[in-house]
Amino acid sequence: MIDYSVLYKNELSARDNWPADVRWDIFVSAYTAAERVRTVYEKATASEKHWLVFPEYGFSADEYPNGAFAPPIRNEAEYVKTFWERCIGDVSGRSICIDITGFIRPYLIFLLRWLAEQKVERFDALYSEPDIYSKREQTRFSDELVVEVRQIAGFEGIHSTDTSNDYLIIGAGYDHQLIAQVAENKEFSRKVQIFGLPSLRADMYQENVLRAFRAEEAVGRNTTDESSSFFAPANDPFVTASILREVVGRINARKPITNLYLSPLATKPQVLGFAVYFLTEQRNCPTSLIFPMCEAYNPETTTGVSRVLKYTVELPML
Repeated sequence: MIDYSVLYKNELSARDNWPADVRWDIFVSAYTAAERVRTVYEKATASEKHWLVFPEYGFSADEYPNGAFAPPIRNEAEYVKTFWERCIGDVSGRSICIDITGFIRPYLIFLLRWLAEQKVERFDALYSEPDIYSKREQTRFSDELVVEVRQIAGFEGIHSTDTSNDYLIIGAGYDHQLIAQVAENKEFSRKVQIFGLPSLRADMYQENVLRAFRAEEAVGRNTTDESSSFFAPANDPFVTASILREVVGRINARKPITNLYLSPLATKPQVLGFAVYFLTEQRNCPTSLIFPMCEAYNPETTTGVSRVLKYTVELPML
């Protein structure tokens, strides 16, 4: 069983140049209008750098950065596979860095599965923290018009027909409508939420909870009960994975879970933690990562950049 505590995290400057030894063969970033995404792309040193433009952000062709990969593909598996085959190819012996900041969550989650299938044992992930969310607790990250709630490609579980002790664990973010949609989709599952604490900034935890409470009718009213609410740092995927292990272990100790559903709706580092946990501990189990798919996402939700975090992620051999 992997010890998540030994995985490596450090900080890079948001303003000064990075050390000369911070470089990679391949650097991939998702293009948005955010200053923090563009800043990291400019600072990163790599033999080849790639911009991904997701159609959900709604950019017009004349807004694309030069050389961007921007097909009108809205399926995470098809998009990532097409990009990799056209632009990357064999990665044997090549170092990889993914800036996860601008990624739409299902694409990021499938990318981890794809990297593992390509026998990538280790890669670096960057995440740039914002100074603030532009509209504080009123910030909308998507249009909140959910097309469907479904399993993410590559993270589909082998589910049991016994549903007597099904659980849904939600990484609770600001989009309360998405929380509600996922909870309603698994109406008869018991619900657990994981909140980001410590949060990215001091006031963001309160903003997060204020938004999450708006979904309490769908999730349940005991959102602060110790058996249904847990906490993991908003900027640490490895602690998030450890908390998921702890939560699932506690539940199973009382009564084995029949089917487990994980829905990471919070920060990208927590999303990374959910995906790593699934790949290392929940493959070939009655467990799925599910997500409320939206038509559109806001390409700019933040102001400024406070710091850049670098995670060294180890993947299991599939």
